[in-house]
Amino acid sequence: MSTATAEPAEGQKQPGALRVGIQKVGSFMSGMIMPVVPALIAWGLLTAVLVNIAQWTTGWAPAEALDTAIFPMIHYLLPILIAVQGGKMVYETRGAVVGGIATLGVIAGSDYIIEQFNAGRPEAEQIEYVHMFIGAMILGPLAAWIMKKLDGLWEGKIKAGFEMLVNMFSAGILGFFLVIGGFFGLAPVINGLMNVLESIVGFLVDNGLLPLASVIIEPAKVFFLNNAINHGVLTPLGAQESSAEGSSILYLLEANPGVGLGLLLAFSIFGVGAARATAPGAAVIVFLGGIHEVYFPYVLMKPALLLAVIAGGATGVGTNMVFDSGLVSAAAPGSFIAVMIMTASGSHLGVILSVVLSAAVTFAVAALILLKDRKKDLEGADEFTSAVAKTAAAKGKSSGHLSNLAGAAAVPAQTEKVIQQVIFACDAGMGSSAMGASVLRKKFKAAGIQDVEVTNKAIAALPGHTDLVITQESLTDRARGQEPNAIHVTVDSFMNAPEYDEVVELVQNSRQPVAVGAGEESASSSAAPAAAEAPAEAEAPAEAGEESGILTLSQVRIHSGSVTQEEALAEVSQILIGAGAVTEDYLQAMKDREDTVSTFMGNGLAIPHGTNDAKDAVKTSALSVVRYDGGVDWAGDQADFVIGIAGVGDEHLEILSKIAVLFADEDEVAKLRGASTEDELLQMLSAVNDG
Repeated sequence: MSTATAEPAEGQKQPGALRVGIQKVGSFMSGMIMPVVPALIAWGLLTAVLVNIAQWTTGWAPAEALDTAIFPMIHYLLPILIAVQGGKMVYETRGAVVGGIATLGVIAGSDYIIEQFNAGRPEAEQIEYVHMFIGAMILGPLAAWIMKKLDGLWEGKIKAGFEMLVNMFSAGILGFFLVIGGFFGLAPVINGLMNVLESIVGFLVDNGLLPLASVIIEPAKVFFLNNAINHGVLTPLGAQESSAEGSSILYLLEANPGVGLGLLLAFSIFGVGAARATAPGAAVIVFLGGIHEVYFPYVLMKPALLLAVIAGGATGVGTNMVFDSGLVSAAAPGSFIAVMIMTASGSHLGVILSVVLSAAVTFAVAALILLKDRKKDLEGADEFTSAVAKTAAAKGKSSGHLSNLAGAAAVPAQTEKVIQQVIFACDAGMGSSAMGASVLRKKFKAAGIQDVEVTNKAIAALPGHTDLVITQESLTDRARGQEPNAIHVTVDSFMNAPEYDEVVELVQNSRQPVAVGAGEESASSSAAPAAAEAPAEAEAPAEAGEESGILTLSQVRIHSGSVTQEEALAEVSQILIGAGAVTEDYLQAMKDREDTVSTFMGNGLAIPHGTNDAKDAVKTSALSVVRYDGGVDWAGDQADFVIGIAGVGDEHLEILSKIAVLFADEDEVAKLRGASTEDELLQMLSAVNDG
């Protein structure tokens, strides 16, 4: 039975657009808050230390003097740091400066409103100052965006010699107006918003309903939607409450590591397959490392487990409410160690119990769900690798932690058959897979493995009888459909994937049961001699810039700055067009490839190339090499080298395989980054063909 998916009507948002939008907002908030967390931790530690000193001493002059630093840190320093970071994300240093200036205006405006309200009122009726975290997250990026747009109005129109004068005064004048706007315009709005949010939280606390927040927070974490809630609401409110009360339970609504610990312990005992094998290691990472995303694939694999994490999260919140416990500042990352360091004086028992009980409840509920489905799970296919891929897709960018989890699940420690053939598979079988194959051949050679055939193919061309297949995360499920009986290894980076060493060990282990007596030949000794004759080890290849014509000096460039991924694609394709290698249609084919799977290889290298459907757009084989010293954001990874590929048959693979070996060596990559001219860079790239 097949299903058809209707195309969305014009103007209609595609499914998941709202989720992606929330993710982007949350990621941007996280990008503003996370770099400032050390300052928030410093403030929390200072507050905790002075509180403890006050409990044991009376009137100690140094402590009383130091106490004067607490309010300025949280009221001025932290919001301005957030605004500076937000402005920098939008428009570098100029954005950071005007963002900080604007935020001071909204802080001053808020203080003025509160001072007017408190004037003449008895102390019991006075309200606390509002710490402008939310105001900073709004004004920092907004001010930077306005500055960027203003600069664009007169870009290229300023007479030589007046650039600095215009730049300085334009930023200063804009800052002046933004201070006024923040003081009179945004401050009343933020104060009102904080009052509403505090009222909602107060209602939930007063009525014992705060544990219900887990119904929203725990599922949001699994789908990476929690950043908007955590950094946009909980952290500002937590800072406000902690400043007034000395601690806040709000810091623990999302950071409790007991939820992930309980879930992973349940998988360690009652799980099956790769999920059970990887759960103990993941539990350590979650509990002590605070990397909660590691447990998300286990929930996505069996959505009923959302009930377990919600129950565990609510239990932790309820426990902290009973014991009136909380943290003095944010625990980031959310490890047990960080939580303990940030726990307020007198709250340790409640916080520890909240972690223990949330783990116990999550474990109990998860165990019941796993036991109920155990027979079906044992008989069915192992879906853990697919769940990891779904989690990575939900995150919207690459994650080393999820990649390692997928690799651990995909590479078994032992295999019953002797591995004689390894295929790297990608969508086209032309670029990334060829480079990965070259790197693995080198590792096999170093390990003394001479009788394993290592090749690269398009997924559609997999023969159906391969021993081991290596693919990128998003392509593994397709490869399984073509090679159901093969061992499948998932990697995030073809250049420096840690799974390669595990593959080498797996191949070595597969040979241990095969006894080779004196005068006898190994059962696999005759397998695929092509490995020794692979392109990566070929002797006396043509010089890249001479006989082959695939890479010449005119096709190598160095830029000091940075560009967008789309601009980089346009440049490398234009070089190939100029070399007569491709037609104008090839750029769109490159973009189509990136929409399917990223061509980022690792070690700062991206190798954009067209799809299989673009073969008619390729006239001859060629490479284009551009080094961007400012880096290119390549779907969440930083690419310093962008190598455009156009290939007819296998003509380009010999040089490409040598480049792969070169870029697999971080020392060699450092030398390539240090090349001062295009000619020097070309010589370094050509040198790999000397054998």
